[in-house]
Amino acid sequence: MSAFAIQTESLTKQYPNGRGCSDVTITVREGEAFGFLGPNGAGKSTCVKMLVGLIFPTEGRASLFGQEAGTVEARRLIGYLPELYRYQEWLTGDEVVRLHAKLAGLTRAEADRRVPELLERVGIGLRSRDRVKGYSKGMQQRLGLACALVSDPRILFLDEPSSAMDPIGRSEVRQLLHELKGQGKTIFLNSHLMEDVEALCDRVALLNNGRILQQGLVEDVLQQRPLWRLRLGGYAPPLLDWLRAETGISVREAEAAADGTAVLEAELADEEQAGWLHAVLIGQGATLYESARVRTKLEEWFVTELSGKSHRGEKA
Repeated sequence: MSAFAIQTESLTKQYPNGRGCSDVTITVREGEAFGFLGPNGAGKSTCVKMLVGLIFPTEGRASLFGQEAGTVEARRLIGYLPELYRYQEWLTGDEVVRLHAKLAGLTRAEADRRVPELLERVGIGLRSRDRVKGYSKGMQQRLGLACALVSDPRILFLDEPSSAMDPIGRSEVRQLLHELKGQGKTIFLNSHLMEDVEALCDRVALLNNGRILQQGLVEDVLQQRPLWRLRLGGYAPPLLDWLRAETGISVREAEAAADGTAVLEAELADEEQAGWLHAVLIGQGATLYESARVRTKLEEWFVTELSGKSHRGEKA
């Protein structure tokens, strides 16, 4: 099998209305968590549907562990939680997951062992005996996660897996995904919840209008604009103007108090430049209480990269 869990080459799906995606090339290694990001209408769900075999590309190709996407061999490798999920509301949660277990080819004995364990693991517990029509959207999302996991897949495709959950539910799902990643599962996460992506994913790709704008390690993405926070004493506003004029560094006042304490934020290239700035401030009579590098949050990166660019607005 291929060294890559997921691999696409110029993957393209064109619709008559101009939506879809074009020339999407990505690789995801086994055991990685990959964040697939973009605004509404970017074409993310279109890509996911091609990867799981629900639709077929106009051009290009995609494979899962070397198996062509959409084939029976590839489908046996995956679990999938779609964004728009619908379950038979007249069935109980337990019955829904057992139905998916049967569709996945599990024996009765395997389902008896695996289904109760999964329902407990996703936080449904005793509610598994209730009919789905009584479930909240968050509970149905938990149920969908259990269905996606029932076949013990090697690759898990998740399309907004916790969008309907409260903060406690999101935290529980995040913890579960960390456990699955620790077990070597490959996770492909399509989400607007940047905090979840940042906490879980190793790499990300940013899609807009059907094309990839950027992709890379989350760590590298977050460090593209290193930001330092410096807490000072003996500060006065004229110092800020002097710093900008004399050093050429992009620096701003984040907080300031009447007693002369302040927090400045500066965009610095590296630790050497930070050390130089510290010396400059001390040389001007300021007291440096604290200095630390701050990671740029993924949401800030997302907004910055898309700033000024048009996007299609509604999901393709």
